[in-house]
Amino acid sequence: MMKRTFLLVAIAIIGFGSSVDAQEYWNFGVKGGVNFTNMTSDGFEDNNSRTGFHLGVLAEIPVGERFSVQPEVLYSSQGTEASRIFAGDRITGEYQLDYIQVPLIAKFYIIEGLALEAGPSFNFLVEEEYDFESNTLNFETDSEFASTFEFGGAVGASYKFNNGFFLNGRYVLGFTDAFDSDNFDDDAIKNNGFQLGVGFQF
Repeated sequence: MMKRTFLLVAIAIIGFGSSVDAQEYWNFGVKGGVNFTNMTSDGFEDNNSRTGFHLGVLAEIPVGERFSVQPEVLYSSQGTEASRIFAGDRITGEYQLDYIQVPLIAKFYIIEGLALEAGPSFNFLVEEEYDFESNTLNFETDSEFASTFEFGGAVGASYKFNNGFFLNGRYVLGFTDAFDSDNFDDDAIKNNGFQLGVGFQF
């Protein structure tokens, strides 16, 4: 289901770009990089960031001399390493959540090549996995605890070179809960972290 969503959105971006009269001004591209993500919750005793990755496609659409809109479709691996107390037992585990992210980024160019970026992100859960250990148990499992959809946002900056290569850094934040409280617990758990990447526009 989520793989189908990824393909449909990617096809929509490419198809829409090829249908407009000003298609020669569109810049299609690819990007990828490293994620340093975490999750916040009042239920965590302590937690540390998890290293993941992101990879995807984009289309930059100029709408003014200094302003562009950039829809993207990214596969993003996220999560955290956290400890919590459950039934008197301290449980330490790694939460691994993978998403198809569809950010819609507004870009404002301060100077040639250097742009500030911000916009909403529509994130669809692809896969979740948990690796827990405590004094009484040690297990790794797939489950369906996480919410299938997350609404979030991103803010950052990018620099594009004349040859089409660019560097990008963003802070990403989930506005809605990453876990369905009916399936998990009553503590709000939200994603956050940094994405650092490189890419190329054709």
